[in-house]
Amino acid sequence: MADNRTLLTTRIILNAILPVMKVVVSDDPKMNKKFKGVNARIQFVAGNDGDRYGAALVFTDGKLAVEQGVFDSADILFSFSTLWKFNDFLCGKTVIPKISGILKLGLFIKVVLLLLAMKLMMPAARPTDAARKRLKVKMIIYMITTALSQYNKGGDPEMTAWTEKQPDRIYQISVAGEDDIAGYVRIKAGKSKAGRGIYKRRRPFVHIRFSSVDSALPVLLNDTEFVSALAKNLVTVEGSPEYGSKLNDFMQRIQALLV
Repeated sequence: MADNRTLLTTRIILNAILPVMKVVVSDDPKMNKKFKGVNARIQFVAGNDGDRYGAALVFTDGKLAVEQGVFDSADILFSFSTLWKFNDFLCGKTVIPKISGILKLGLFIKVVLLLLAMKLMMPAARPTDAARKRLKVKMIIYMITTALSQYNKGGDPEMTAWTEKQPDRIYQISVAGEDDIAGYVRIKAGKSKAGRGIYKRRRPFVHIRFSSVDSALPVLLNDTEFVSALAKNLVTVEGSPEYGSKLNDFMQRIQALLV
């Protein structure tokens, strides 16, 4: 049976990483073209001592939705005997799953290319093209804000202790001048919910704002420490510096889970 760390990693992959595929399909022109008009269901399933964890990629006329859970039917099924293998596969490590539906070769190739495109989010990917840089930063910010909420919901003791005493607060992460490259976490009395874009109903309690896409990359890739990035004006923290620093600590822990 998987330990708590593995279960927490699986939770983040299912709820925070797989949904980022929607950004790739919508924002990457080549990927958008490949899936144009596609109607299909791609299921991922991982076993854990008799239990099954999973999610499905559902394409409707080329638009992607991610449905959590294990469903009976799928055009292509990726099966993993353990959560460890599933986690490693989605984190870019060499794992060979059991695959059903591979004879739907055209669809299978498209899905493999989509999985390979997700590697853009990994630390080793260092794009030089402006569009790819923008896509990478957007993918990471969408992933990390959702992952922060899932980290809390997954029961990390330190984060739950940190969130349970807080009133209704918004933690925003964004890139200046790029309203679609933004995400937030709403925390209230131990509960958390993530959202994409700029939260507009009220001013965030903490707003981590990168000055540009190029400024965000070295911080998100851990090439530059957060404190150094502040000193270099790559990023600003509006609101409580203490709480902003703590949020960054949790972000680092999440990234360590996915290595």
